[in-house]
Amino acid sequence: MPAFQATFTKPMVQTLIPAVLLAVLAASVVQQSGLLDAAPADAALHEPRTVVIQPRQFSYRGDGEYLRGSYVVDAPMVTVTETRPLTIMKFQVSIGDYETCVADYVCDPPEGISTAQPDLPVTGVSYDDAQTYAAWLSRKTGSFWTLPSDRQLAFAAGTSFPDDALGLDPNGNNPAIRWLADYRREAAERAKRDPAPRILGSFGENEHGLADFGGNVWEWTDTCHQRVQLKSDGSVRSIEPTCGVYVTVGNHRSPMTSFVRDPRGGGCAVGTPPDHLGFRLIRSTRWYAPLLNRLRDRGIQL
Repeated sequence: MPAFQATFTKPMVQTLIPAVLLAVLAASVVQQSGLLDAAPADAALHEPRTVVIQPRQFSYRGDGEYLRGSYVVDAPMVTVTETRPLTIMKFQVSIGDYETCVADYVCDPPEGISTAQPDLPVTGVSYDDAQTYAAWLSRKTGSFWTLPSDRQLAFAAGTSFPDDALGLDPNGNNPAIRWLADYRREAAERAKRDPAPRILGSFGENEHGLADFGGNVWEWTDTCHQRVQLKSDGSVRSIEPTCGVYVTVGNHRSPMTSFVRDPRGGGCAVGTPPDHLGFRLIRSTRWYAPLLNRLRDRGIQL
């Protein structure tokens, strides 16, 4: 059989040439600007252990406060299909890892820690602290680290992810059911409270190898808390995001103000406050991740 020969018409060539020239020019500019510099020589010293969550379809309870009229109702179940793998820290960021950032005079010391045991998860950290650590770790490793979204954490947590449904009246017209549901949940949460953080690995692993999720350290996400107003037929009327309050996830979701480090001191926007606030990060595996890292260092958030 004759070899395959590609044929290009004149209009196709006229279209391709500028595109190719633009790509070459962009690559040259990026290279000369240093936006794709090689990773630091000691990057491996700072690389945390990770697990890779393989693509799949999964369902989880939507985040946010849902109302029908003036009554709170349960959020709907959401089914999504993730087509790309997710690389996420196996463990939450430890005191030892975080203290390295503090020693670099980048991160602020955590609040309320009575022991500097390095293999405990770091607690007493805010959303802002977690963002600072993510930027620092990105510079140290040459990778692009960020907080996960609520959806990404649900993807990684699998069957360990909490279902915040209270079994409320879907029509939202019986406040007594809401009161009883709130009472039962708060009583159950109080019974499960475990005030002392435990060393990494104490709460086991889920089916994807993710460790300690749903223990007594709630994890920051970069998902803004939202209030969703539903129509009488259940469709969405409006969504009001509050991007100064972010979703934290542990045994249940708990939206927290971004600067709060100790949940016992207030700042919980909805529901029962967490025992502790900590975090873990995800690593971008896209080819342009180093570019995102350099842009963030220059104050450009994408």
